Amino acid sequence: MEKLKIAVQKSGRLQEKTVALLKECGLSFSNGPNRLKTDARNFPAEILYLRDDDIPQYVQDAVADIGIVGENVFIEKNKSIKLIERLDFAKCRLSIAVPKSTEYTGTAFLEGKRIATSYPFIVTKFLQEKNINAEIHEISGSVEIAPGIGLADAICDIVSTGSTLLSNGLQEVETVMKSEAVLVAGQQLSTSKQEILDKLIFRIKAVNTAKNNKYLLLNTPNDAIEAITKVLPGMKSPTVTPLNEEGWSSLHSVVNEDDFWNKIDQLKSLGAQGILVIPIEKMIL
Repeated sequence: MEKLKIAVQKSGRLQEKTVALLKECGLSFSNGPNRLKTDARNFPAEILYLRDDDIPQYVQDAVADIGIVGENVFIEKNKSIKLIERLDFAKCRLSIAVPKSTEYTGTAFLEGKRIATSYPFIVTKFLQEKNINAEIHEISGSVEIAPGIGLADAICDIVSTGSTLLSNGLQEVETVMKSEAVLVAGQQLSTSKQEILDKLIFRIKAVNTAKNNKYLLLNTPNDAIEAITKVLPGMKSPTVTPLNEEGWSSLHSVVNEDDFWNKIDQLKSLGAQGILVIPIEKMIL
């Protein structure tokens, strides 16, 4: 049987969450620190542990069938591969930053300036769209130090919390792009590998949909069921079960994480009591 070759980061900020996602999707495999590849024991897949920056090239060359990388790496490497699925983790942004002492007046400030970055392709495209001519210095690692040693007037680098910028005396002034972990694939897969990939994507969607929703149980007066149902439509409609106490029912539904607290306030105002919130492990629509 053919196996789907999955390239994942061997170390770094994506690795832990990538491995966790695959295991939540039911794949059982070893992920020791010195492994370069391993087979899934219960799914037709082989896991390849590679450098993050190398994954797009390996996918393009069909050494790996699919890969999980940051969207910033996917765009920067500009390989002949396609984005298959956004994975909803490792969210960050690629931003331009300048020294805190600098009075930033907008993108026009960057005209003629020196910008240090590990993402020359993305930064060049951004500057072209803004009609800005600037000098790009491509460096890898420790980009934040460039203004302090006189190498550049500004930097463009990945930002999560911004604490690294602050500790290096920099201020974030422009967001070039937002990024998250993405699943990428080569242009052509065999029929059997595409079928395996479809199964994996189905599982990923089930896991990620569950993370973004909560299972809600509550007690409600019967005369409030219709109003509460409008607040909590559920996947199709809520489940309503009569309670032993006359005039009351138990209502079960699903609520999106983003709307959760607003929904709770509405439910309480409608008379809901004994509200229980339960995480959902998998959610198949």
